[in-house]
Amino acid sequence: MSRTEMTARTAVQKAALAVAAVFALVGIAGFIPGLTTGYDAMEFAGHESQAMLLGVFMVSILHNIVHLAFGAVGFLMARTGNGAYWFLVGGGIVYLLLWLYGLLIDHESQANFVPLNNADNWLHLLLGLGMIGLGLALGRRRTAGRR
Repeated sequence: MSRTEMTARTAVQKAALAVAAVFALVGIAGFIPGLTTGYDAMEFAGHESQAMLLGVFMVSILHNIVHLAFGAVGFLMARTGNGAYWFLVGGGIVYLLLWLYGLLIDHESQANFVPLNNADNWLHLLLGLGMIGLGLALGRRRTAGRR
């Protein structure tokens, strides 16, 4: 096997890297005034934060740090096909749980510590389903290639 074949990334690894990059970019964007409206009213955590990424998604310092951390975890896990698969599927499950959490809590209560709004909830649903779908679809190809 040549060095190029050994270092070539699988489709599931490429997908995980792309998802990780998006999370990292979103985390960075949350700290950029202009991309984040109400930047001066950003709180560390909680529903009191008035900062909105792209004027739509509620963000806080904690929320941005979580996006950055999720991106970093994705970059690390994408180093292997198995890790990439579990980043996508496991991360998708986390986002579906976050979607459920956002649906069940009162957005004006202390329980909304992330903070979340309806736009965040819909995005979390789409992210969860998309990540799981990518992991399952591309992970199947990864394991099928081993047979």
